[in-house]
Amino acid sequence: MAARGLPTTRATLLSARSGAAFMVPAGVLVGLFVVVPFFWIIAVSFTNRTLLGRTALHPDFVGLQNYLSLFDAGAFFAPGEFGASLILTVQFVLLSALIGQALLGLLLAWLLQNIHPALKAAVQAAVVAAWILPEVVIGFAWFAYLDRDAGTLNGILGTLGLPRPDWLLEMPFLAIVVFNTWRGTAFSMMLFSSALQSIPPSYFETANVVGASSWQKLRDIALPLIRGHVVTDLILVTMWTFNVFTPFLLTGGGPSFRTEILSIYTYQLAFKHFEFGRGAAVGVVIMLINLAFALVYLGLARRRKAAAEH
Repeated sequence: MAARGLPTTRATLLSARSGAAFMVPAGVLVGLFVVVPFFWIIAVSFTNRTLLGRTALHPDFVGLQNYLSLFDAGAFFAPGEFGASLILTVQFVLLSALIGQALLGLLLAWLLQNIHPALKAAVQAAVVAAWILPEVVIGFAWFAYLDRDAGTLNGILGTLGLPRPDWLLEMPFLAIVVFNTWRGTAFSMMLFSSALQSIPPSYFETANVVGASSWQKLRDIALPLIRGHVVTDLILVTMWTFNVFTPFLLTGGGPSFRTEILSIYTYQLAFKHFEFGRGAAVGVVIMLINLAFALVYLGLARRRKAAAEH
């Protein structure tokens, strides 16, 4: 028995070593581009490092000063400060991620269930195209679309004899909410479409027999059965929207800080005002918020797995 087990043991060891060897390049890349920057940002957040001057090369240790300055009660809610940017980001996530992307994605997925396959394919292709195109291309395309003088939207409104507002100056926050909703709806639509297709058709056929409306079928059949997918989508689009930087291409955070969400605030602090220490502190706070979202997502995933096993 030992002689027979020996080759098997050797094969197992060789297989394990081969697998470890293949993991080394991935581990090195993760270490260089994820682990090292993570700890470097934490270290910088406790210093007064800047881009220029003496503290660029020889920063001083300042302890929690950068964090305390972010949460200074006197200026916390002032325009252009951390508190105002955080509140703006929460509003942006609520409108663009939860109400916008998730709800619109669900409605599109539901409406596409019973339309002609050719029309369904065309709508899906148009929505997915908004998701896969490069962010820079999309950003400048929307900038051209919303331009007051030469924009496509105002050109259409002018032809109809309607007012031609300066969207990016008069309604900048609404502009980035609509832009980001349009940009990110594809993921929610594809996730919900896949979830709805997993529901046995007999459930809806029975509902048709008893005369249930489309809303009743969505509320009483579809939503309870895809509840786990809904929660997953809400958490993921919340995390992505919380960290999105693309609105900077439209407004640069302005005018007057009206679109300076946290990602843009961090960029401005570190690369416009050259305060790397404070910018790193904001980055650490954002990482902690993302960690909280991730822990919630992992906890819900474990509950779903445990429920499925039982």
